[in-house]
Amino acid sequence: MTTEDVLAEFRECGALLKGHFILSSGRHSDTYLNKSIVSMYPDLTERLCRALADKATASLDVSPKYVISPAMGGIIYGYETARSMALPFMYTERVDGEFQLRRGFAVPENAPVLIVEDIISTGLSARECVEAVQATGGQPVAVACLIDRSAGAADVGVPVISLASLEVESWAADDLPPHLVDVPAVKPGSRGLS
Repeated sequence: MTTEDVLAEFRECGALLKGHFILSSGRHSDTYLNKSIVSMYPDLTERLCRALADKATASLDVSPKYVISPAMGGIIYGYETARSMALPFMYTERVDGEFQLRRGFAVPENAPVLIVEDIISTGLSARECVEAVQATGGQPVAVACLIDRSAGAADVGVPVISLASLEVESWAADDLPPHLVDVPAVKPGSRGLS
């Protein structure tokens, strides 16, 4: 699957939006990729995650033994990718502001782990998930994502394998471009940062 194939899938189901959006990072953008709309369609989600699993398998020198995703956004895509790879799946959750494995999830010491994220913008959630896995003794080998909207600029601490790469500009709230200044902002994401 190419970047254009992935974006066409997002467009077709109404998940590639134009307007004025406040991203989870707090930055503003005129483009929003609504992966929640994608996950409404199990066949599309399965197709994208199978392609991501195939790309990750072909890209890695080491075979992961586990797939872990950050809650909430990455759970569906991590699960579907793990299913395609026939690997166990777990997820991290925030506890006192930091990602941790809970609910009896555990990673054996030095076990290779593929972290699956939905969309990478700044890479914060992916980086925090990498750190959480490392704290348990697991060895993150890469972060795989549907779309890297940083076009490779986000540093998550391990290699990034993206099904699609797209450079989407974003701006600080006090430095908006003229075409967004008078457009009301919408915050479609779920994470709030203080």
